[in-house]
Amino acid sequence: MKFLIDAQLPRRLIYRLQEVGHEAIHTLDLPLGNSSPDHVINEISELEQRVVITKDADFVNSFMLYHKPYKLLLISTGNIKNAELERLFLQNIQLIAEALEEHDFVELSQTEFTIHE
Repeated sequence: MKFLIDAQLPRRLIYRLQEVGHEAIHTLDLPLGNSSPDHVINEISELEQRVVITKDADFVNSFMLYHKPYKLLLISTGNIKNAELERLFLQNIQLIAEALEEHDFVELSQTEFTIHE
């Protein structure tokens, strides 16, 4: 599975995804870096069939209205330390990947994993 990690999330998530066999890029890897507008991220997601991983509610709105990006993983943990976010992410990556095989929008919080229909 291919992922695109949004600006407000740590770049280190790339390595966690790669460790379990996924492909990932961060907005820092894009030509405009973390200044990449949402519509550009959506275009890349659609073109390359990448799941956008974000904390940004604007992507939820775009997904609900236009079904863009291609697929969406919303991180709704609030402000937590990067190490804790990585731990939570790694604990749930298999569940996340399996859910995204069948569904287009999933959400991870500190206490729940939700599949949005």
